[in-house]
Amino acid sequence: MGPYLRRFIGILSALAATYAAVIVPGATWTDTSGNVIQAHGAGILKVGSQYYWFGEDKSLNSALFKAVSCYQSSDLVTWSRQNDALTPIAGTMISTSNIVERPKVIFNTANSEYVMWFHSDTSNYGAAEVGVATAKSPCGPYNYKSSFQPLGAQSRDESLFQDSDGTAYLLYASDNNQNFKISKLDANYYNVVSVTSQLNGSTLEAPGVLKRNGVYYLFASHTSGWAPNPNKFFTASSLAGPWSTQADISPEAVNTYFSQNAFDMPLGSNAIYMGDRWRPDVLGSSTYIWYPLSWSTGVPQIVAADVWSFDLTAGTYTAATGTSYEAESGTISGSATILSDPSFSGGKAVGYLGHGGSVMLNNVQGIGANQWVSLYFANGDSTWRNTTVSVNGGASVLVDQPNTGGGHVLLSVPVKLNLKSGANSITFSANQANYAADLDKIIVYTAM
Repeated sequence: MGPYLRRFIGILSALAATYAAVIVPGATWTDTSGNVIQAHGAGILKVGSQYYWFGEDKSLNSALFKAVSCYQSSDLVTWSRQNDALTPIAGTMISTSNIVERPKVIFNTANSEYVMWFHSDTSNYGAAEVGVATAKSPCGPYNYKSSFQPLGAQSRDESLFQDSDGTAYLLYASDNNQNFKISKLDANYYNVVSVTSQLNGSTLEAPGVLKRNGVYYLFASHTSGWAPNPNKFFTASSLAGPWSTQADISPEAVNTYFSQNAFDMPLGSNAIYMGDRWRPDVLGSSTYIWYPLSWSTGVPQIVAADVWSFDLTAGTYTAATGTSYEAESGTISGSATILSDPSFSGGKAVGYLGHGGSVMLNNVQGIGANQWVSLYFANGDSTWRNTTVSVNGGASVLVDQPNTGGGHVLLSVPVKLNLKSGANSITFSANQANYAADLDKIIVYTAM
């Protein structure tokens, strides 16, 4: 093999690595048909070498039931939509006037049957029931069996956990969301037979359980409606407890990076935190926040990687690296002002963007392709903001900016930009009538 051929192969290998499939939390994810993935309140099931993602189809921007979607993937990154797993039935608790949330599916080996549980409710969340449906194949369609209150008590946000011995458990917010319960299912996985554990006064919802090295980890959020809060974890050597006191899976101030737990999936000695970034005004635009969950410090902590990938065989993950550009180093125009605060990178950021204020970052290096760029910002308002982004004077794209809480708490949101090879200029908030969030910095990634 000659030196030129070797060099060419090296370039191809580098490009292949650059274009490898990646997870970008907070981006709009599409399926193999190019449609936005609608699978909120996720449940993941592995069957052989295939993964199935069940979730709520919120494309009508309503909390009411449209469908439980089913997506299939061999790599957890590229997803193809299959037939809907569960669809409305008029005159039942799963009609289009009802609530069906957080679908979770497990396989019953004895019956060779897939069993789905979900939060089943009326439109005002007054019924507080679970629903059960079954199928002989992963995506079904599932046959609806019934909705009921487990052991006569309320159940709202719920999940399932199947232990290594095949015993299955319902995890659920009960008693007007005040008490959290873990209850054992019957052998068919159709009903609840007994309460295994109860955390009184815990006000938990959005639960999930992982078992790691003989320790059970319960993950959950507290109750704050659609708004995010600091999600917690608890540990126990048995599902019967006693459970430890709560601890954070990320810094409290970031409110779990503006997300709520949906599902927690093992990944070797790590795990994947799978959450939703809810947009209650346009639920179908809610995005997915998947992050590595690492035990490198001895306890589970979210690794806030803007762009990352994983090796399913090795059970490892890799966070992409990028180049940072500080907002205050750009060219500032109009009302834009440099702000000072120790929480900002380098102690400074650019505020009062929009209403004539803008900032242009120059000499931003690109590779001549679409690239992920993360915008780090602070939005102390209780509402979402947005900013316009223009590359080299081209058409602007709009990037939504969730509220980040009081003070100068930082959050990142991704946008894919077509950067030419070499130097680029990126302008933020030019010709924007409303105020954008304070811009701290951007990070440009070469991973696609």
